[in-house]
Amino acid sequence: MKARPSVKHALLLSTSALALAVASASHAFEFEVGDTTATIYGFAKLDLIYDVDNDLGGLAARPRILIDGQQGSDGHTTMHAYESRIGFRTVTPAGGSQLRTQIEVDWFDNAPDGGDLRLRHAFGSWNGILAGKTWTNFGSLLGMTPTVDLAPQPGQSKIGRKAQLRYSWQNWHLALENPDPEDYTDTVAGRFNPARGVYVAQENAKTGLPDLTLRYQSQAAGLHYSAAAMLRQLEVDDGEGMDDTATGYGLNVAARYPATDRLTLRGALTWGDGIGEYLQNNPSAPGYWDGERIETIEAWGANVGMSLTAGPGAINLGYGISRADLDDALEANIDGVAGANERFEAVHLNYIWSPMERVSYGVEAGYHTRKVADGRDGDVLRLQGMVRYDF
Repeated sequence: MKARPSVKHALLLSTSALALAVASASHAFEFEVGDTTATIYGFAKLDLIYDVDNDLGGLAARPRILIDGQQGSDGHTTMHAYESRIGFRTVTPAGGSQLRTQIEVDWFDNAPDGGDLRLRHAFGSWNGILAGKTWTNFGSLLGMTPTVDLAPQPGQSKIGRKAQLRYSWQNWHLALENPDPEDYTDTVAGRFNPARGVYVAQENAKTGLPDLTLRYQSQAAGLHYSAAAMLRQLEVDDGEGMDDTATGYGLNVAARYPATDRLTLRGALTWGDGIGEYLQNNPSAPGYWDGERIETIEAWGANVGMSLTAGPGAINLGYGISRADLDDALEANIDGVAGANERFEAVHLNYIWSPMERVSYGVEAGYHTRKVADGRDGDVLRLQGMVRYDF
């Protein structure tokens, strides 16, 4: 058994892990079993967090930001290793193509605090067909600026994983994805919780059909870009006459461009009506029940960022915003809507570096804001460091 670099390792990482892939080489243990090449990879990571204002949890949970009129204590330290992960990949020649499988776990279930084992990836692919759980096909990672915090900037396509059946042909990717809130907490709202601004699911909301996603991804003259679309069905049915469906949809474009040998620029735009959590950090639900029917919620987001090589690492600066249109819900006087989250913003500035192979460090300042439908808002400052050891 010997350690060898893995050129595809960055595709398997979450936000903060991707940041480290930019800053340093990735490693894995690779060995042969018959005609199968097997790879074991992973890392141990310690996050050291100081919330100057109120506690945001193991990752930056923006609904926890205190707004005007809410009271809480300032100054909270959190240290955890829940983002540490281990994964296993195989590649086997089969039928003139390659059969690939991957399983990966970390300990960030029960977010935003973490602590429980979580299945991140579990899929196989052969001859253009992928089946299992992995990154959603809607959008891409191209617009994602590296962060030390596991929570990415709002406004881009969702940096998350869903169970799906996907077919890929050249630069085109078409998928049927799991509509159940098991993967995303994403369903029709019945009311809103004014304490945190999040929504409470309508008790008779159901998933009737899978979500449909389409993505085109390519590159030209150094510019990497993608465009994606999503179509979904929202449904409420109590089996006794309460029955309605609505259609949700979304669009995303993202790009990454190496402006110079040292400077990389990134950005993304996302918009939709009934888009829900396919928009990263959408403040609200994909729709709500007004007592008679489902009304979809329009939302949009944007993010921009840059990475500048400096010394043994890179300086990363990113900004993101996501906003939901709750005017109709306010007019309908949905329970708790005055305190419902309407806008999230975040700015991250960090430096991530590797003094040697397999060892990475990072320091970061994150400024986060929350605004609710009645106009109240709040902001917090989070300082964070990390130490990561790869294998």
